[in-house]
Amino acid sequence: MTDPESTLPEAADAAQRRCGLIAIVGKPNVGKSTLMNALVGQKISITSRKAQTTRHRILGIRTRGAAQFVFVDTPGFQTRHGSALNKSLNKAVMGAISDVDVVLFVVEAGRFTLQDAKVLSLLKESIPTLLVANKLDTVHRRAEIAPWLRDMQERHAFAEFVPMTAKKPADIERLLTIVENYLPEQDWWHEEDELTDRSERFLASETVREKLFRLTGDELPYTSTVVIEQIQEEPSPKHGRFVRIAATIIVERDSHKAMVIGDKGELLKRIGSEARQELERLMQAKVFLEIWVKVRSGWADDEARVRSFGYE
Repeated sequence: MTDPESTLPEAADAAQRRCGLIAIVGKPNVGKSTLMNALVGQKISITSRKAQTTRHRILGIRTRGAAQFVFVDTPGFQTRHGSALNKSLNKAVMGAISDVDVVLFVVEAGRFTLQDAKVLSLLKESIPTLLVANKLDTVHRRAEIAPWLRDMQERHAFAEFVPMTAKKPADIERLLTIVENYLPEQDWWHEEDELTDRSERFLASETVREKLFRLTGDELPYTSTVVIEQIQEEPSPKHGRFVRIAATIIVERDSHKAMVIGDKGELLKRIGSEARQELERLMQAKVFLEIWVKVRSGWADDEARVRSFGYE
């Protein structure tokens, strides 16, 4: 996939380049994936109203001027349940924050909860951490932000405060400019037009899972997942590029299966239709998508099965 809006001159001097790894961390459902997508400039991480939709470290790449930003989007740190799935998610968080150049600690502007505190306690003082006070547009009394920021400074030695709204392009550009100062002076790790290191199989799984969560609302447990059984490119004189994808939605109960399928199969059809349209845009191809729904009770507590579904 390519970034059509890349602004880098081809003759950029390698000696002036910056490149570094940036971890995006925070409690579940605080807006990390939305921020990642905005920073990269294209959707590579799924977003949903449902807490805990990100389950893998996702490498997002943005090349801007002489700087290359390599972002890691982490799962929200889990504090409530000790299942094999949640242990895997927390392992991903710890791995992401241990070896980066800068951390973006994302919280809702004006708020700080016990969950936020638990994530903050994991961060190392030796790694520059920017406090990204997201969803500033939801704060009605801006005068309350200054004392809140002073309180946050007492909790951690933040390198900088960045009050912002991830949906505002000007705020995203300002954040990128700030982060660039913390990137080491070195050559880039990736090609100029790369957006992610993830495979099309992974992106297909994430896209179907996003539509699943968006269309089922809060009724479907977040332990539901999607496995891509097959992804195959076939020659097509008519479409140029044709990709056939077979996906399985894994749920834990028969009642969840019925919920996903919906009345006369209508919800499953909608999940498939919306996922297919987005995949065609992401993959720049004609996509044929088949989706099945299977019940696998207790999979989130089974370490072997968690690994078999692609979680570390």
